[in-house]
Amino acid sequence: MTLAATSVASPEAGPDEAEAPELPSAIPARTGTVSDTVRRRLLPFDARRDPWSWAVTGFVVAVAALVRFVGLSNPPGKIFDETYYAKDAYGLLSKGVEWNYKDNVASYVVHPPLGKWLISIGEWLFGYQDADGNVRAAGHLWTAAPELGWRFSAAVAGTVSVLIMVRVARRMFGSTVLGGAAGLLLALDGFHLVLSRTAILDIFLLLFILAAFAALVADRDSRRRRWLTAMEAGLDPTRLGRAGRLPFAFPWWRFAAAILFGCAVSVKWSALFFLPAFLVLILWWEYGVRRTVGARHPIRDTILDELGWVGMFVVVAAAVYLASWSGWLLTDDGFYRHWLADSGRPEPPVIGALHNLWHYHSEAFKFHEGLDTKHTYQSWPWQWLLLGRPVAFYWSNTGTCGADSCASEVLLLGTPVLWWSFLPALAALVWLGIARRDWRAGAILLMVFFGLAPWFWYAIDNGRTMFSFYTAPALPFMVLAVVYVLGAIMYPAGKAAVATTPEAARKLADRRLVGGVIAGAYLVLVVLCFAYFFKVFVGDVMPYADWSARMWLGSRWI
Repeated sequence: MTLAATSVASPEAGPDEAEAPELPSAIPARTGTVSDTVRRRLLPFDARRDPWSWAVTGFVVAVAALVRFVGLSNPPGKIFDETYYAKDAYGLLSKGVEWNYKDNVASYVVHPPLGKWLISIGEWLFGYQDADGNVRAAGHLWTAAPELGWRFSAAVAGTVSVLIMVRVARRMFGSTVLGGAAGLLLALDGFHLVLSRTAILDIFLLLFILAAFAALVADRDSRRRRWLTAMEAGLDPTRLGRAGRLPFAFPWWRFAAAILFGCAVSVKWSALFFLPAFLVLILWWEYGVRRTVGARHPIRDTILDELGWVGMFVVVAAAVYLASWSGWLLTDDGFYRHWLADSGRPEPPVIGALHNLWHYHSEAFKFHEGLDTKHTYQSWPWQWLLLGRPVAFYWSNTGTCGADSCASEVLLLGTPVLWWSFLPALAALVWLGIARRDWRAGAILLMVFFGLAPWFWYAIDNGRTMFSFYTAPALPFMVLAVVYVLGAIMYPAGKAAVATTPEAARKLADRRLVGGVIAGAYLVLVVLCFAYFFKVFVGDVMPYADWSARMWLGSRWI
């Protein structure tokens, strides 16, 4: 039995797991006074040097890059909100702040600048032009179609997010197969693809939230490894005071997670919804490891040891967010940059600038709170996972397609087979998480909850205008929920995963074969569904009848 198979069959135990599955043969049975069960719970799955896992990762990332970069300049022109963000990005690149070149004044924008700074990287590399503002700039790498310039960074972000997805799923599930499946499902999701080929902010938000989560998972493994090493060296967790706790070590992965979360907030304020989730994960996992090792007061020790690091997480994220406004702070041209002086009030250095920035934020917050303008493609949170109202980013009835009537569209539509699996998968995850007492199920559900629940509150409380792309940062975790369920189908858990007799071994092999066929068939269906809808994801011209055939929910998708 391979280590990967055992890890999937028997999920790594949380502190409350009642029964421990058989110890994988790759883990030494006992070292020092650490029991087999505690060793298994503390020793993280690690296959960084496994060439097979990296080959699978490379293949999945290559697929993701291929569908994201090929034909990236199509459709021509600025589509959907590119008309704002591509222009804002060039303003940041040329003046340090968002700028309206048509009227030659600072632009009033209501999202932080980091996402637009990232978009500007592509414009710097490949050039930019805008007829409205009479702007044309050559690229520093080479001058290409301007659409490539403003969409390039989004495609990079989408591809990198697939890479992170493969590795974090592999780390969590201990399986190259499931890690590759998670990355492939994300790579071949139409919703993710469209966001990766459009210069708007949501793909960057998705990337940074997923990356911050991955860093915290790595932090969890790192901390558990340190506990195991310390106990093997003689640490007794049952001793009171500092003698029973780990020596000081800087949590670099947690620090990285704080930076990445700060970057997410610097793209869109809605990233703040995930702050409680990240803080809960840090404290929950730290409490769990202390309970696993037998600490006498796991709650008290967690508070004493980790509360400062939790504060560090918040402070670092806030510092990153403030740094993202450096262009506005270090220049004089930004909107509201000198609001105090313009209002006839004193504006002292530094404090005055921060006061002006606070005023900017208060005005932007009022805008978001009062956003209730009706829009053709607005939708409600309870419609999102059902694909009840996807957003049309682009539509044209011109072009040649070999038919009398043609159509081309970029529709922000999730791959239906995948998206219509989310609700059943989440329901199954609740059951499996409770039955198995599995930390992974809890972490996935927590991230999905904080990614979606706040929007239900806004919908019920004030009827704010919303769009389906608000689900973007929760998307990777819904994919992880699907993959978790696929793993549960493929591999039994607990004692059922251990064959003690030839007959039990045969039944276990049959179970895995049937489960593998079911999971493989599901993946094939997702691939075929993605291929069928691919043209409406990328804006390819097709006969109108073919386009109409893809509008499965009729007027809801038109």
